[in-house]
Amino acid sequence: MIKMNLRFGLLLALALLVSHVDALATPAKAADLVLQGGKVYSAPDAKAIDNAEVLIRDGRIAAVGRRSDLKASKFAQVIDCTGKVIVAGFWNSHVHFENGWADAAHAPAEKLDAHMREMLTRWGFTTVWDLGSDPNNTLALRKRIEGGEVSGPQILMAGDIFPHNGHPVYLPPELQLPEAASPTEAEQMAQQYLKMGLDGIKLFTGSFMGNKPVVNMDTAIVTAAVDVAHAQGKPVFSHPQNWIGVDNALAGGVDVLAHTIPTEGHYTADELARMKRQHTALIPTLTLWTTVVSDPAVADQLVQAGVDELKSYFSEGGTILFGTDVGFQSKYDTAQEFEFMGRAMSWRDILASLTTNPAGVFKETEKGRIEKGMQADLVVLDADPTSDVRNFAKVAYTIRGGKIIYSGQGKPQ
Repeated sequence: MIKMNLRFGLLLALALLVSHVDALATPAKAADLVLQGGKVYSAPDAKAIDNAEVLIRDGRIAAVGRRSDLKASKFAQVIDCTGKVIVAGFWNSHVHFENGWADAAHAPAEKLDAHMREMLTRWGFTTVWDLGSDPNNTLALRKRIEGGEVSGPQILMAGDIFPHNGHPVYLPPELQLPEAASPTEAEQMAQQYLKMGLDGIKLFTGSFMGNKPVVNMDTAIVTAAVDVAHAQGKPVFSHPQNWIGVDNALAGGVDVLAHTIPTEGHYTADELARMKRQHTALIPTLTLWTTVVSDPAVADQLVQAGVDELKSYFSEGGTILFGTDVGFQSKYDTAQEFEFMGRAMSWRDILASLTTNPAGVFKETEKGRIEKGMQADLVVLDADPTSDVRNFAKVAYTIRGGKIIYSGQGKPQ
């Protein structure tokens, strides 16, 4: 699900020019910040800390505990969190920077800030995975965020590879997509993406062709791309469309299934067993199924099938990652996704999908928990998700590296 307006090879060449500088960029240090008086859930499995205080210094958590036990610097910026809930920063493991992000290298920062708030930061996202956009454009956007021009999350990027003659029906036919007809071509494409500075690979192991049969990617091609990525410690995502797409992805060793497959209705017993054995993570993207058909009854059936597939894997102990496919679909509000996930998971499990699970899957050991020494990526909620999982969408502040990148009170500080 991407929009690339230039030929694949040209994009690779252009992006290589900026990737070196981009890789060296780091977020600017933030001043001391104190979150005072809120209820803290330091991790999904942790007991709540009431009337808590979180001390932030140089972009990291300096201390967390009961307010009566800590002493904040009189020079720190204090945010009164009385009546609010504080959790670790959220991950959205499936986004796209497509509509509204054109010419990110030169677009006014105010325009990019506004769109970033609308799409991501106002929903608590401090880290996101772009699973398919114009890589040159997203690299430019990432550079401006890391340079401090634009307030936004950390952006991780995956390069897309499609099967031969597998141009999805929902993408404009004039787009020149990277299609691999052989393992050698997949290997070369994966190597080029990683040389650009991208952080992973996404394989369309199943391409939706409308009224024509799904085009699936051969397992040998999957394996070739996976081997390249894994040799460099990078993850591989799969876009499956049916059972064959799931089977070939699992046989090739992918790390994450980027969608459920609601048109099939369920995973097979063999698939569930292999997913669990290989520690394959799943991104449900349940809200997406409300956007792909116009008939509400059909949409409801697709959503429920996706919920059933989520529940079947989660009940087997499978790892779930939160993701919405936002940027391809335009329902930015995350409340509905939380409601759908809540049919299969508890609030603690949903919090894990937003925090500790992606931190573990993607080996970000300094994220996902509110503990001393961790990166100060935090979300302040206006309401407690223990009473309603949709409250995860009621964000008062989003903080990345100790810097406020979204405030319900106004512009980022």
